[in-house]
Amino acid sequence: MVIFNPKMLKHMKRIQLFSGQILLAVLLLTVLFQATSCKKEKQADTSLPELTGVTTLIDRSIALDAVNYGDWIILRGKHLATTYKVDFNSVLAADSLIYADDSTVTVKIPPVLPDPANNPITVTTKYGTATLNFRILQPPPTILGFDPMAGASGDVVTITGYNFGGVTNVKFGSTEATIISSTKEEIKVNVPAGITTAYIYVTTPSGTVRADYLFGFKYEVFTEALTTGWTYAPSSVNVTYLATNTSPVKRGVNSLRVNFATAWGYLQLKKTAAMSTTGYSGVKFSLYAPASFLNKKLRIYLNNSSASGAYTITITKINEWQQFELPFINFGNPANLNYIAFNEFSGTATFPREIYLDDIGLY
Repeated sequence: MVIFNPKMLKHMKRIQLFSGQILLAVLLLTVLFQATSCKKEKQADTSLPELTGVTTLIDRSIALDAVNYGDWIILRGKHLATTYKVDFNSVLAADSLIYADDSTVTVKIPPVLPDPANNPITVTTKYGTATLNFRILQPPPTILGFDPMAGASGDVVTITGYNFGGVTNVKFGSTEATIISSTKEEIKVNVPAGITTAYIYVTTPSGTVRADYLFGFKYEVFTEALTTGWTYAPSSVNVTYLATNTSPVKRGVNSLRVNFATAWGYLQLKKTAAMSTTGYSGVKFSLYAPASFLNKKLRIYLNNSSASGAYTITITKINEWQQFELPFINFGNPANLNYIAFNEFSGTATFPREIYLDDIGLY
């Protein structure tokens, strides 16, 4: 015979409730463990990285064919989350400029790369590397100047500037010049046959640029000597000159030395009969100033241009030749040319003081 005991029933219910709680806890731990295991499994992607293309940060849907040095770009692909190094043709991107997830790497291209155009991109993750052959272009070329500013066929002209890497050609007008040597900042060429005056063009894989100044003269005033029909006219006996000076010389054998014994003196190069300026844009010349002219002023006049304008040069470079190309607008756009004057314009001690001039003419 079974005797029902209420206390025993209550105890059994407590056991069942406790067992249920244990079962629920076990189930929760199992789910949590499985979720954690899945998460860890997802993070531990050990696949080799893949690169499929490049986009900009603005439009991520259009793949690019080429970008420029220094650009921000997005590398697209797979298995990229652990990227810790991006190499642009042996030049590493700065660590602080790399951001990666599974399918993209956002990175800034270094400002200078070895090749003017073809610079493969290599990413390195914890599990391998991937390389994408890609065109990363240097900026378009920039011409700062060329020397000498005039010359005969076959003479060597040195062009200075930036981004000359991979130069494909140099032209004087439409005539191609022979390239003797080139670096990223300097090109040496021979003046093509038959060229007396022309603009210089430099072409690289990134584009073509034209020099601001014209090579050569449309009209020569002084090279080795004054052109026929021109004379020297000093302002007084306190201004002397030597037209056969042999050192320093910009080009050729002779330069023109002008000595100022007192302030405000000038030397005119005077045209016997005034000439028309039609077809010309301005005057150009080379100037050499010794230390005595440092921070002093030299003023250039055409005709009596003091009433309509003149050009004042403050000498900041000494013991080297400088080239100047001055448009006629600086002198009131004269219709005719009577003289070119070089005027000591600082009026300060110490005297005597001299300058040297060479390659004077019109362009």
